[in-house]
Amino acid sequence: MLDLVATAKRAEQAESAGISVLPGEARGLVYRVADRTLIDGIDLTLCGGTVTVVMGPNGAGKSLLLRLLHGMLTPTEGKVLWCGEPLTGALRLRQAMVFQRPVLLRRSVAANIRFVLKLRGDGARKRTDEILEEAGLAMQAGQPARLLSGGEQQRLSLARALALEPQVLFLDEPTTSLDPAATAAIEAIVTRAHRRGTKIVFVTHDLGQARRLADEVVFLDQGRIAEHTPASRFFANPASEAARDYLAGRLVLQ
Repeated sequence: MLDLVATAKRAEQAESAGISVLPGEARGLVYRVADRTLIDGIDLTLCGGTVTVVMGPNGAGKSLLLRLLHGMLTPTEGKVLWCGEPLTGALRLRQAMVFQRPVLLRRSVAANIRFVLKLRGDGARKRTDEILEEAGLAMQAGQPARLLSGGEQQRLSLARALALEPQVLFLDEPTTSLDPAATAAIEAIVTRAHRRGTKIVFVTHDLGQARRLADEVVFLDQGRIAEHTPASRFFANPASEAARDYLAGRLVLQ
């Protein structure tokens, strides 16, 4: 209950600050490839003002679910709605996604930021400098993005996504293979974005990370939602056998 109260307060604070909430939902979501059903009848509501962490064993459908919610894939059945409407191009511009492996332009660090600012009609150099400063990349502004370290590339990828000022930010295991310092830097940026009112949907296998970030947990098992519950409840008393096995470190075969 404490998690739900805190979540409601954050949503109210965002609304009172003039930050609109972009609620999303999946209805009867199915995704098949050939004769395999990879996402199987998912119903899910995502409220604004929360960090939703998506967890589950390998092959459970976590990355597929993010891509369906963001409109990168078309469901075989069912639909995805944001603000009660299908995901149009205009709505998708209010979202951003960061992948496990950074996807960067073969340009300088600063040029990667300027590219997305131009999409928003904001080409101001001052804004580019502010974004790079917040990401801890101001000193690397003129360097080719491909020459950054792995952690720096992911920070640039995240900063570029946030330059769009998205209302929803999807993150698909953005700290995989990063060292603790780089992971902490990514989490700090995500936390600041959340405090400014961005809805966060974060896929991770890292239980410590999930405990640090999550307001609520969506646990997937074999393409279905096994649990969708406040984080404190999930970690203290998981309801499904699959989640109990997962948290205990036992192998969960899909």
